[in-house]
Amino acid sequence: GYDPERPVLHEVSFVAEPGQTIALVGHTGSGKTSIINLIARFYLPTRGRVLLDGHDIRAATGDSLHHQMGIVLQQNFLFTGTIADNIRIGDPSADDEAVRIALRRAQLGDWIERLPAGIETTVGSFGVGISGGERQRIALARLLVANRPVVVLDEPTEHLDGPTADALMQTIERELSDRTTVVITHRLLGLESSTRIVEMQAGRIEATGTHEELLARDGWYARQWRSERDRHDMAVLLAALPVGRGIPVPRA
Repeated sequence: GYDPERPVLHEVSFVAEPGQTIALVGHTGSGKTSIINLIARFYLPTRGRVLLDGHDIRAATGDSLHHQMGIVLQQNFLFTGTIADNIRIGDPSADDEAVRIALRRAQLGDWIERLPAGIETTVGSFGVGISGGERQRIALARLLVANRPVVVLDEPTEHLDGPTADALMQTIERELSDRTTVVITHRLLGLESSTRIVEMQAGRIEATGTHEELLARDGWYARQWRSERDRHDMAVLLAALPVGRGIPVPRA
């Protein structure tokens, strides 16, 4: 069987071009995170190759890889300092206007204007007072100000509620449309416009294609996506019900 503690990937091969989004999906332990670790060079392949612009990343320096790739994790830390300081981790030379533009692009413009000190508002090492959705959008703004051509997103909507996750995925789709983007996620809703979806099982690619192609295949992806869609639709319906509110009863 596939052991995620000692990952071995078999028959895994795909190409991501500029402007394309490749989504890696599958059960926990299927090998998605191992691929991300290989792309980011946290692991070095013992067989096969990972190429960036045609160059084997084993021959690349850490600095050169860092300047080509931006990563957003499922748990993004906010360090002690101002919001502007946290955004400038992506680019220390970014001025205040560049920071504000990145925040607006990440759909945090109105939120930052409501804060008492704007971009100079101080946050703690664990982002005290910052919601999960705001934390992920700050991480996205950090990525946008860095302007890396290759973007890796590791479970960007983890721990977010449905509406917040939907809004974040729409922002990611719009703002990263010109980058090479690789996203791994358990959540299939929001991947409909991905260039290619790669379904992984036990360290192998089980299926690959567009959203429509995988629905037509009627395999794991199709069943999982329809299940998520039905739960999402039910949650929207329940939220619209007048629970706890008086309902006028027509008079006879």
